[in-house]
Amino acid sequence: MAEGSVKRLQALLDELPEDLARQVFTHASWTQRRSDSYARLAFLGDSVLALAVTAHLYPRLEAEQFGAGRLTKIRAQAVCGRSCRRVAERLELGERLRAAAPRGDEQKVAALVETERVLASVIEAVIGACYLQAGYERTADAVVEAFMPEIEQALDHPLDFKSALQEQLARRGELVEYAVTDLRGPPHERTFEVAATVDGRTLGRGTAPSKKQAEQQAASEALERLSNG
Repeated sequence: MAEGSVKRLQALLDELPEDLARQVFTHASWTQRRSDSYARLAFLGDSVLALAVTAHLYPRLEAEQFGAGRLTKIRAQAVCGRSCRRVAERLELGERLRAAAPRGDEQKVAALVETERVLASVIEAVIGACYLQAGYERTADAVVEAFMPEIEQALDHPLDFKSALQEQLARRGELVEYAVTDLRGPPHERTFEVAATVDGRTLGRGTAPSKKQAEQQAASEALERLSNG
């Protein structure tokens, strides 16, 4: 996969005021007040990321071939934890996070800043902070540019998250079970909530207009949780 350009997102990151930049690179375990960490910014950035990618995909893909379900699956793959981690690595966010970490336990810090969950949260925090500072339009353009390789990968090589999860669990001698935990709406507008369970542990949940889509979402979340240990 060709590397995407992160120049515009890097420029927006460099424009952040010191207090906002500090928050972007503050893990919750490094501060007494959770509100000083990147958690809220990541929550905001997650929504901005999803909207930016959706707004890019919607006019680009033909309605007859790409219904809501297929668009949901493509977007989920393009912005999943693994995709976010790759963009974070291109921005070298791990190095900046490591530099911002408190001194004392370098080994623990090194392990923390290399996890997919943390890097994905930090790139989302970057996006959230850029949105607050620069507004939606500039941030969305920079985000789509940065995530373009992941978007193209999702379009050209869509993943089957259920198969990927099954293969990973097989190597561990485990099996996954999917169960509908909630069913809402009239027959023509159903919403399925599905849980992916392994050895009695719920590793992922998905909500979608069809059971198959919800299972794919649950499998995707389970894969991310397994990859983060």
